[in-house]
Amino acid sequence: MSDRVEHNRRIIEEFRSSGGEVAEFAGTPLLLLTHTGARSGRTYTSPVAYLRDRDRYVVFAANGGRPQNPAWYHNLVAHPEAVVELGGETFPVTATLLDGDERERVWRAHVAAAPLFADLQSRTSRAIPVIALRRSDTLDRPVR
Repeated sequence: MSDRVEHNRRIIEEFRSSGGEVAEFAGTPLLLLTHTGARSGRTYTSPVAYLRDRDRYVVFAANGGRPQNPAWYHNLVAHPEAVVELGGETFPVTATLLDGDERERVWRAHVAAAPLFADLQSRTSRAIPVIALRRSDTLDRPVR
């Protein structure tokens, strides 16, 4: 198991056992995103920082400022139906990529709340994708 996969596994375990709190991310809103692999069709769960924007949760495909988008981003583009775990609650969502003025508004709000993301953007030449997750009506698959 790679170091990154093991690190995420520990974060997920701590998140679930503590009702959503992860010491490493103290002060950073965090959710668990369960998504379907773009090619494999397998289910994956990723810890992701988010911003609440009206009736949706917005996530940012920063990938630590690396040159490529994270796998979960590609999976959401291919399969926008996903599941969120947050504060002891689990619910289905539909992902939508934000662009234009809306993307800029949400990005600025996130950077104001979490300045680290400005640093992550400065590390890469790609524009970090901003994805809105809106609750949907049905849960197609089990979460774990």
